[in-house]
Amino acid sequence: MVVHQPTHSPDALVSRIPFSCNQDFTYMFEEGDADGQFGPRNHLVHGWRVTGAVDVDTLRAALDDLVVRHEMLRTEIVLDGEEQYQEVLPPSPPELTVRDLPVAPEDRDRRAEELTIEIESTTFAIHRQPHVRAVLTRFDENDSFLILQAHHTVTDGWSMRVIMRDLTALYARRKGLGEPLEEPRQYREYTTWQRANLDTPAVGASRKYWREKLRDAQIWALPTDRPVTTGAPKYTSVHRHLVTTDVITSARRLAKATRSTPFMVVLGALELMINQMTGATDIVVPTFTPGRDADRFEDTVGPMFNFLPLRTDIGGCRTFLDVLERTRRTCVESYTHDIPFVQILEEAPELMNPAEDENLAPCVFQIFPFPFALGGELVGDLRYDELRRRLISQPVGCDVPDGVLWTLNLHPDGDLIGHLQFRRNRFDQSSMSAMEGHFSRLLRTAVAAPESPLKLA
Repeated sequence: MVVHQPTHSPDALVSRIPFSCNQDFTYMFEEGDADGQFGPRNHLVHGWRVTGAVDVDTLRAALDDLVVRHEMLRTEIVLDGEEQYQEVLPPSPPELTVRDLPVAPEDRDRRAEELTIEIESTTFAIHRQPHVRAVLTRFDENDSFLILQAHHTVTDGWSMRVIMRDLTALYARRKGLGEPLEEPRQYREYTTWQRANLDTPAVGASRKYWREKLRDAQIWALPTDRPVTTGAPKYTSVHRHLVTTDVITSARRLAKATRSTPFMVVLGALELMINQMTGATDIVVPTFTPGRDADRFEDTVGPMFNFLPLRTDIGGCRTFLDVLERTRRTCVESYTHDIPFVQILEEAPELMNPAEDENLAPCVFQIFPFPFALGGELVGDLRYDELRRRLISQPVGCDVPDGVLWTLNLHPDGDLIGHLQFRRNRFDQSSMSAMEGHFSRLLRTAVAAPESPLKLA
């Protein structure tokens, strides 16, 4: 077990805060080495193009304000033997690196993506305080690229956009161009609220739902190219792919006609792919939800995402419309009963059994929402545009547990951009590319002719 002693515990402002249920879930994947979920490669990296002259001193001061504003960015994660808890530390200045990199205007989009990959391939130790750092690359005096990096154990994708939204407001405020921000609720408040609401009648009803829904179920897991025992380096690679606008337009149209969502449509296509790959018709696809059902915590920085198993039996479906109808019913029911996964697992203890097989690895599938997306908004005297169109695959990226995380992002231009993060010690790049191609072909066919006869394996 990796032990992180609280190096600043005598000065802690708030001590021995219990883990949230999400952090308990994360601890399930602790590997006891540098490759685990508390290791230095489990971090998040996001980037924004910034138009306008960035004042570095003001940006540095705004980053300081950010760490003061959000306690989780200065919270020590303590794994001490059989105990796991958190301690809020006093604020300290985050690292800001500034680079001047003259690049021709036509090459800047690609260079920004390459810079993001460069940062993603680095490490960020969990005991490093604060848990966020920034890199500002100036292409010229009015065109920059700002990258934020934070450890995933104390943040999530939603939180990263809260962080950036607040940073832009704090920067503008420092320049006298913005209004004061309302104080956010802190993650320790969320933890207290969550722990106090684990035994309500609604939670009890949801636990009963999962006990019945997941009886004899096991999550979808992929056959690996190599067993876990090979001892190969556990780096995470990323295979990226594009589903073009015409396919997504048809998917959106089908979703609207069936009172579904684009996620339900692509999930239905994934279920067809799994059926063709395995012959199974009773399929459990794990996904992630934002885990922010309580509106009061929308602006809170901290890991709140939740693991949700979606079980659909597509046996006997004659068309893709039939598959979509069952998938829709599964999603509506499951999201209605979205409770912490540690509670779901207590009701279905055999669900994760495939993860114990050295020749299998779970695959998690999600469409990621973009809350607070900055898509060219002017905040104060600067304009911000998040880098969302990323198509360059990479050999080393941010870590995932011992399996595959398949994320789809709906781009404002109408395309669907896929990111297949996979452990290189388990899978080959060619396997990821083949699976993505199989899925993309099925999705295209399904949305083009959803009423056509369907032949299940």
